[in-house]
Amino acid sequence: MSHLRSYRSIGIISRPAGAAVAALKARAAAWDIPLVETPEQLSMTVSGCELRLTPLPDSVTVDLTAPERRLIGNLRDSATELFAEIGLDISWDHVDTGELAPGLSLMQVERVSALGPNFLRVRLAGADAARFADGGLHFRLLLPPAGRAAVWPRVTASGRVGWPDGEDRLHKPVYTVSALGEGWLDFDIFRHDGSPTCDWALADPVGQTIAIMGPGGGSCPDADRIWLFGDETALPAIRRILSRSHRQVSAAISCAPEDLGPLRNDPRLCRTDDLVDQLVATQFDADDFIWFAANAEQAGKARQHLLQAGQSKRNFLVAAYWS
Repeated sequence: MSHLRSYRSIGIISRPAGAAVAALKARAAAWDIPLVETPEQLSMTVSGCELRLTPLPDSVTVDLTAPERRLIGNLRDSATELFAEIGLDISWDHVDTGELAPGLSLMQVERVSALGPNFLRVRLAGADAARFADGGLHFRLLLPPAGRAAVWPRVTASGRVGWPDGEDRLHKPVYTVSALGEGWLDFDIFRHDGSPTCDWALADPVGQTIAIMGPGGGSCPDADRIWLFGDETALPAIRRILSRSHRQVSAAISCAPEDLGPLRNDPRLCRTDDLVDQLVATQFDADDFIWFAANAEQAGKARQHLLQAGQSKRNFLVAAYWS
């Protein structure tokens, strides 16, 4: 019989529990995440990871569990930051001081090619590529400043990740895995003026070593009925959801026809000139899941409409991909 491995990290806050408990309750409320509270403990679970507080007479234990080593590192980083915001330090049982940030993988640029008139496709090669097949649709691309040697984020003694600043500050955009195979993954960049990532991709970066972090940013929705709304910047994510989902999915996309590629003849997809109007005109059932990604203004209008229409926050995801 096989058993799923679990990772654990334990820390102590040498202060009475009241402030830590209040901070966790406030964060859970802001994220709309349910808490489990008993007389002995307070716990919160996110994406299979658990943070549990156990009050003691003059201190509080912070107990973390996660299904992956990178996730326990991410959770330790987040917990340390959360409590540091209110002046509470955590003494952890173990910290991998000096290691690369959790979930960071070094990759080599293998090729850059045009994908229609408005997109570039970048292929990265590296031993960790397969890890990005599951666990989230997206990853964070880390690009050092042009002409400078890369300084990558590393774990500090506090448990938090230390990020390079000043002249070594990294460009950190988020992208969607478009395709992957043994030892490689592809992602697509929408071409537009003023984009540091476009400038980098067009400057012949083949052979360059860069870093990616993830996966993360949400996975394929699990509802029986899924509605997708997005502009051209959301096209890679919509394409991946359509390819992975076995549910009933409909997608409305605002983009140039030539950018659709193989999706042009997909019966699940329609083009629209106004995503918000399309969203407002669509009738949803109570258990449907609505996914919306576009610019910040459209995302704000979409979120406002869904809340005013009485949609549960657990039944939709609205993301601002650009501003």
